[in-house]
Order: sequence, then C-alpha cells, then structure tokens
Amino acid sequence: MCGIVGAVAQRNITPVLLEGLKRLEYRGYDSCGVALHSNGELQRSRSTSRVAELENLVQQANLSGFTGIAHTRWATHGVPSTDNAHPHFSRDRIALVHNGIIENHDELRAELKALGYRFDSQTDTEVIAHLVDHMYQGDLFETVQLAVKRLHGAYAIAVFCRDEPHRIIGARQGSPLIVGVGQGENFLASDAMAIAGTTDQIIYLEEGDVVDLQLHRCWIVDSEGRPAQREIRTVHAHTGAAELGPYRHYMQKEIFEQPRAIADTLEGVTGIMPELFGDAAHGVFKKINSVLILACGTSYYAGLTAKYWIESIAKIPVQVEVASEYRYRDSVPNPDSLVVTISQSGETADTLAALKHARQLGMQHTLTICNVSTSAMVRECALSYITRAGVEVGVASTKAFTTQLAALFLLTLTLAQSKGLLNDEQEAEHLKAMRHLPVAISAVLALEPQIIAWSEDFARYENALFLGRGMHYPIALEGALKLKEISYIHAEAYPAGELKHGPLALVTKEMPVVTVAPKDALLEKLKSNMQEVRARGGELYVFADADTNITPSEGVHVIRLPENYGQLSPILHTVSLQLLAYHTALARGTDVDKPRNLAKSVTVE
Repeated sequence: MCGIVGAVAQRNITPVLLEGLKRLEYRGYDSCGVALHSNGELQRSRSTSRVAELENLVQQANLSGFTGIAHTRWATHGVPSTDNAHPHFSRDRIALVHNGIIENHDELRAELKALGYRFDSQTDTEVIAHLVDHMYQGDLFETVQLAVKRLHGAYAIAVFCRDEPHRIIGARQGSPLIVGVGQGENFLASDAMAIAGTTDQIIYLEEGDVVDLQLHRCWIVDSEGRPAQREIRTVHAHTGAAELGPYRHYMQKEIFEQPRAIADTLEGVTGIMPELFGDAAHGVFKKINSVLILACGTSYYAGLTAKYWIESIAKIPVQVEVASEYRYRDSVPNPDSLVVTISQSGETADTLAALKHARQLGMQHTLTICNVSTSAMVRECALSYITRAGVEVGVASTKAFTTQLAALFLLTLTLAQSKGLLNDEQEAEHLKAMRHLPVAISAVLALEPQIIAWSEDFARYENALFLGRGMHYPIALEGALKLKEISYIHAEAYPAGELKHGPLALVTKEMPVVTVAPKDALLEKLKSNMQEVRARGGELYVFADADTNITPSEGVHVIRLPENYGQLSPILHTVSLQLLAYHTALARGTDVDKPRNLAKSVTVE
C-alpha cells in the first residue's frame, strides 16, 4: 500500500517526483503530497484528490527544489484528509513519508506530547517525524538509525532535514523500498516503475537496511549498523505498460491483454521439467509428499483452484491457507511439504510473514508463483516461477490472476511427472491445450457485446449470488470478488450444492444468480441446483460451455462459451466474469481502476 518517491539531484526534481507518483497511484489514492528543500526551507503541497490535482497545486505554488520526497496514500491511521496526507513535517525541520504501520505509535505519541510536540494529524507517521526531530543532533543518518530501533511494526520511510541539503535517508522493515542510482543524483522509491526512464540502476534494500543518499554517495548499513554491500541491478521497468492506449480503463486494457500475458508466461516452455521452477526443483519435487499454499485475496482463489488440479492430476494432498490467518493459529507442520506462496507483487506483507512462519516451523521447501522477479517473495523462496503478466495497474486483478493459474497448472503437471503420473502422451496433450489458451481466451473476449447487455440489467441490483461446483467454485468466488470490488454490489459465492443449506433463503427476483456451468461430471447436479433457484423466482445468468444443452428461457439467461476446455476451463470462465464485473461497474459509474477504500499492493498487515 502507498507509494514513495524521493530524489537528491542537481536539478529541479519536482517533475520526477510527480511522474513517479502518477505511476504509483494505483498503490493508494486517498491523498498525496510532495515536500521539497527549497531556498533553505521546507515547502510542501498536499491534496485529497488525485496526483493530477496535486500537480496543479504544485504549479500554482511554483514549488521546486533539488531535494524532495513525495507520497500517495492508502489510509490506515486517520481518514483521508489534508492534515493526514504525507509528507509530515516536524517543527519545519524534518520532512518524512512512510509506508506501513507503526504498532507502538500510541506509546510514542504520548511520550512526544509530554516533550511538547504538537500533533496535527491522526497518523502513526507523524509520530516518526517528531521522533526523528527529537533525536536529531546534526547527523540525519545516525538519527534515523537510532529512531527506527524505537519502532515496532512495518515501515518504509524517506526523510530529509532542512539543515542538511542534498541528503535523504531511507529505511525499510517489512515494506519494500528501492534505491535508484544515477549520475550525480540518487533516488528512492517503493517500486522501480516510479523512476523508470530516470535510471535503470536499482538496489533492492533488505530488511532492516538504512540508506544515506547524497549527490555522489549511496551508503547502506544493515539492521546492526554494519556497512552493507547491496548488488546494483539493471532493471528495465515497463513504462509503456502504464499507458492506456485505446482503452477506457486499465482494467479493460488488462482484461484484453490476457492472451498475450498467458503466451508470455508460457514462452520457452517446450516440455514439462522441474527445472522450470529452479535448479534444485528436481530433488525437492521427488521428496515432498504434500503441498501448502499460502496466499491472500485473488491469489488465494488461484490457490484453491490449484488444489483441485494438484490433487486430481498429481495425487498429492494440498492445503490452502489464507496467509493473514495462517501464522496466528496452531498448525501441524510437515517438513516434507512444499510451501507455495502466490503473490502478484511479491511484496504482500501477510504472505511474506506466513512464509517466514512456515520456515520457522521447519518447512524449508519453498516455491513462489510471482509476477515480479526482483521481489522479496522471489528472494525469500528457494524455487520460483515468474509469471509475465506485465505491469497491472487496475486494482482489481485480471491478467495477474489468469497467469497465476497458468503457472499453477504447469506446476501441477511437473509434480505429476515427478511422481511418475504423467506419460509422454499426456504431457503432449496438456502442453497443446496450454499453448491454445491465448486463442481460446480471445474467443471468450469476443463475447463482450453479449456481456455488456447483461451488465445493463446487473447495474440495478444491489446483491448477487455466484455458484460453481468443483474446480469452478473458486472461480465463482473470484467472480463475486471482482463484482463487489469495482461495482460495490454485494456479492457472495457458494458451491452450488450448498444452496439448500442456507443461501437459498436469499433468492428472490431481486437476487440475480450467476452460474458457472462447464461441461463436466457435475453438470447434471448443477442443473438441479439451477432449478432450485428458478423454483424460488430467482433470475439465472449462466456462463455455459457450448455443449451443455442449457437453453435460455424465462428467468434463465445464457451466454455460451465457444468451447469446452477441460481442466483449463477455469481460466476461460474467469475472463467472462471479469468482463461482467467491468461492464457492470461501468454502467454504475464507479471508479473502475481505483475503487474506494482499496489499493493495489497490500504491504501492510
């Protein structure tokens, strides 16, 4: 959550900071702000609107400077307001921005109030600014190293001082922060995309690092205060991927990018082999006897789908855990389990913490499915498979989810092969189906006009039920999540067989029931569940495979997908549900790409 950009340079860095905020706005957009060292003093502009409005305010105030920090916020402590917006000042000497949550902020606030500090905000961040000011004795780098030892929780901070021009100090613990190395200038950011085009020389700070950025110096110490050498990597961030092109919204663009994203994710896969997941994968896959999947949100639903695949094809028992819950309960560890984390950003705080907990319990066989090769998740896991969805700006995940599914199906086949359950003929058949996915998805995208017609009806509803059976139940969950995320329609999903155990009480003509109806072994059971809905006056909206023999009738609306796709059917049905959510939100006039109260990268617990 939230985005940070900072810079020390010999030029006016205001345009760099504002452009960086625009690229990070998807991480949080409740408020934004920029602070600059200008003419020997601190200057600041903040807004509760979007970055475009902040840019206007900065231009009107004619703000400029050679040193500065900027922030776009997802609110944790305190409502979205100008006073709660970052950067925060302390006595017009310290300017600071912060991602994360400080758990002992109340204790520190009381201590600082007793010392005479006045608080203008409700945030935990202002506590850090005043703490740094209180401890400051002329060297900001030393001060920040001391100050962070007082902080409990997660943070990425960037801070500069009125009395030390051309110097910014950064620190991280539990939240991502990178350094951009330039020529006679240096940068800080939450994500390399923020400074793409300015520098491609990137340092990924590690847990507990504190960095001193000056014009010609980048000095890093670790959590013990010891000098630390961190690798400088050349990272080509995809600035072009953040352009809308002919699309109305990023979400629409990203839905239609899925054929390409799937093709890119599978590029180079000429056969099923453990080495696709890392050099040590062969030995690990032979050794493991179960799988533990840790994930949050949409990635959790990808894990639920993978459970059906792995248990059916590879015959390995699978446990899927909500990462934010896993480490807070007593569980029974299995040292021979493969721990699989799924994360789009690779910086998801709950999933990283769950991974650490699993390792502490003695489970050392770790693998991540992730979209960012340089992320903390990839660095923390022994094995990995990098999806190639590209930059996903829309908060509601689309192409990141379907590429995760593609990678998880590849993992399923690899585990099956390692257990001697996949012969050459089966391998060839599965690979052929996977290579055909981009064409099959394109055919589903061609159904958009029919789905738009549905969305015009859907826009008037305030509640909806989604039904699926077997491996399509997680897809129903994902469809309900998409609808509620961006249209604000309350939506729930159930295994269709559970209708009679409670949810059927909700069904009326004002409660549309979206049904995922593939041609599989459970189809006839599903048809019976649909009749239960119709008998109570419910309106059915059915996404059916072409050969299901489900026909439209009064109260039964049917859109036929072009083909039955067997084990990979969940990926195709996902796309149709994404389109339904998108066009329903469009019809309701909501902010599709930046839904209220949400943000893209969840780096707080």
